[in-house]
Amino acid sequence: MSASVMQAEGWISFDVHGLAEQFWNNTVDGLAQGGIYALVALGYTLVYGVLKLINFAHSEVFVVGAFAAWLAFYALGFRAGGTPELSAIEIIGFLAVAGLAAMAASGAVAVLLERVAYKPLRKRNAPRLVFLITAIGASFAIQQTLKLIFGLNPQPQIRLLQPHKVFDVFGAAVTNVYLVVFVAAILLWFVTDCFVNKTRLGRGIRAVAQDRDTATLMGVNSERVIIVTFLVGGLLAGAAALFYLMKIPQGAVYNGGFLLGIKAFTAAVLGGIGNLRGALVGGLLLGLVENYGQSLFGGEWKDIVAFVVLVVVLMFRPTGILGESLGKARV
Repeated sequence: MSASVMQAEGWISFDVHGLAEQFWNNTVDGLAQGGIYALVALGYTLVYGVLKLINFAHSEVFVVGAFAAWLAFYALGFRAGGTPELSAIEIIGFLAVAGLAAMAASGAVAVLLERVAYKPLRKRNAPRLVFLITAIGASFAIQQTLKLIFGLNPQPQIRLLQPHKVFDVFGAAVTNVYLVVFVAAILLWFVTDCFVNKTRLGRGIRAVAQDRDTATLMGVNSERVIIVTFLVGGLLAGAAALFYLMKIPQGAVYNGGFLLGIKAFTAAVLGGIGNLRGALVGGLLLGLVENYGQSLFGGEWKDIVAFVVLVVVLMFRPTGILGESLGKARV
């Protein structure tokens, strides 16, 4: 064993040399993965900001988008087993079609979930615990429905964009897939942030988040605001689903949103749940930390490191890194 690797209690290793050697590769991959986390985390943070609800079914909203994107590829005539020869314009067009299908499916499921599962509870002034239990139940219901329709095994991956190096960052290859995922995630976050902070409907969202009763007295249609909030979160989850399929080595699977959903929620809490900019910061930071942890401690510690970092941050910043709620965000 090299001097850079130290053993602790015989079951955990610290490979400092491996971390240094893979630092920039981990950074590039972590930022791309973090962008996906951030988009899903935005859905959690929007719903929590408006309703103070942890929507644990949001991970299944994401999975529905993944299956919708896969079905769109399939309907367009593409199959697994190879990358077709397409021009740049054709690739953009087909990815846009699949992305729109994923966003439409996720957005529709998110709104349906709110109307069927959460609206009746709001009318009855149900306790928050009931909302939480309902969210978990809805998550399992959607997951099992997908299992019945598509089966246990992942759908074979359909790849339109073959990864190839665009440029280097200190020796780390930045591929076209990483570049598309990261840039698109940042752009979508920016559009969402502008929507919430600069538009009239966005001001309504922030008003309802701050004080729903007062906002209603001032003429804000709170029911419409809630629907739009779920819709926006669903659209972002659908976009994240397409990027996820572009990045991972397998296709859509019925339970593929479980761990990713937990990590996205972790990212939202890490950045400051209810804070749009915190969702971005938390997502990117989580993507980086878990990749660095994988090189330092080993692949089996990747997920553990991410959650340990959350605990450590919350010990010193209980409201998260930014910690500003949606209702108090400045224009």
